[in-house]
Amino acid sequence: MVQVYFHCSNTEGTLIDRYGAAVSNLTEARDRASQIMRSMIQTPSNEDWRDWVIHVSDDDGEEIFDLPFTAMLGKPH
Repeated sequence: MVQVYFHCSNTEGTLIDRYGAAVSNLTEARDRASQIMRSMIQTPSNEDWRDWVIHVSDDDGEEIFDLPFTAMLGKPH
């Protein structure tokens, strides 16, 4: 298991994940990132999620991968 962190950002700022989650592989990390995105998108708000990205990082702060919210929302027209 490795501890990874799911930071979300757009052009206006970054939401820092201070707790992270223990995952056993990249697939599990990607699934968790998708769950976080889904939760944020489904929470009622006026936020336009199309320019948001989730950055998955390790304990050292090194980015493992990123995933744009458009992967879940579909591409803008």
